[in-house]
Amino acid sequence: MDELAAPPVEEFERECWDFLEARYPRRRQERKRFAWGEGSDRVAVFEEAGREAEKVVIANVRAWRRALWDNGLGWITGPAELGGRGLRKGYQQVFDTIVRDYEVPGNAPLTVSLGMIAPTIQAHAVPEVRDRYVPALHNGDLIACQLFSEPGAGSDLAGVGASATRDGDGWRLTGQKVWTSGAHYSDIGEILCRTAPGPRHKNLTMFVVDLRAKGVEIRPLRQMTGGAAFNEIFLDDVWVPDDHRLGDVGEGWRVAMTTLLNERNAIGGDGFGGSGLLDIERYKAMVRHFGLASDPVMRQRLATLYMNLRIAKMTRQRAGAKLAAGQVPGPEASLGKLVLAQNYLRISDLVGSILGCWQTTVSGEPMLGRTWCSAFPGIELVVALMRCCATSSASACSAFPANRRYHDDRKPTRWCASARSFTGHRWPDDGSGTGRSRCRRGEGGVDERRHHKPLRPGTRGNHRSVPAHERR
Repeated sequence: MDELAAPPVEEFERECWDFLEARYPRRRQERKRFAWGEGSDRVAVFEEAGREAEKVVIANVRAWRRALWDNGLGWITGPAELGGRGLRKGYQQVFDTIVRDYEVPGNAPLTVSLGMIAPTIQAHAVPEVRDRYVPALHNGDLIACQLFSEPGAGSDLAGVGASATRDGDGWRLTGQKVWTSGAHYSDIGEILCRTAPGPRHKNLTMFVVDLRAKGVEIRPLRQMTGGAAFNEIFLDDVWVPDDHRLGDVGEGWRVAMTTLLNERNAIGGDGFGGSGLLDIERYKAMVRHFGLASDPVMRQRLATLYMNLRIAKMTRQRAGAKLAAGQVPGPEASLGKLVLAQNYLRISDLVGSILGCWQTTVSGEPMLGRTWCSAFPGIELVVALMRCCATSSASACSAFPANRRYHDDRKPTRWCASARSFTGHRWPDDGSGTGRSRCRRGEGGVDERRHHKPLRPGTRGNHRSVPAHERR
């Protein structure tokens, strides 16, 4: 848009407020600095809602996108010829800041559709297909998914086996795709197929396929968590018109790289910090709560986490600046996804060292173990399985300490190496003045009370170091 035609920022802010105030309630609590013990402790990154509940979520998201589109807020930075507003990225940032104060459906289920597939279609589709699909993806009429991985071609993307053969003015697609997020509620998919025997990387072509077409079968992949967010797709002689080809024949690898660059930018971007998992204030408060603020090692680890979170934010800002300038996402986007994974590991390591065995508890102060185990799907089930093992063989499971506090005074006691059964009962000092602790393995089994010297702070027991908050 011409700078002279762009509205003043203050006017745009008022437009956003008016739109949101008329349709969505404000958040119950004002956004403020994190305080320990206040608000929800939930830090889950991914949700695994049931299919019926998910239908309601998707319907609300589609309505949200349509309302945004009808009011000129559905694609603030998009080109006017495709229905966008044509404004600078700064206007999008203004809207993103304001919308955080309202209870809106959000765009989480559309990360792939808006962040990866729409930009690829915009860059590589013929004008007719681009004009048909790109606006529809942004206004919520259509949702797209990514069809890359196969049972025999995951990391080796160039080895895909799904084939596409010429059939008049179109193609016949046959094969299988797997681990497809959101396919069950998507309308179209971006699919990578092999169109020639070789050579590798030069024998691939990308298409847009209608997931409601004859010959497409979508099956849920049931995970050990009970959820089914992923799917496997079977294509049996599915016809796709040639104008739904993205790029030239044999140029599928280049098109795939466009999608993957946008994927790294979408996944490594700001959208994955909304759970509060990347909020450094949470970890500062946790360190203070457990009395570790003066621990030099803990302070250094906390400072390292803070530094890396700041670097990740600056890297995202660089990638965003490139997109705002109309450039293709570069290595900054790749770094964003890589650093995000590394920061998750740093957070897990830091919280693990603070909480110790509380990570595996179902109760505590304040539900710390369960809260952090639910940050990623599947961990809660693993913990539950570990507990089940304890009922059959405490000795066999002793390699997985899951001790938990069990004292009336709720105060930390000395860490005892032998108190490592899954029932996890640790007993306070016996008062003999010897500094020894009484322990027993299991509950309802053989009562074996023995005397052991407590471990020195920072030393290792049979399987793990003493948790930071137990060091005395």
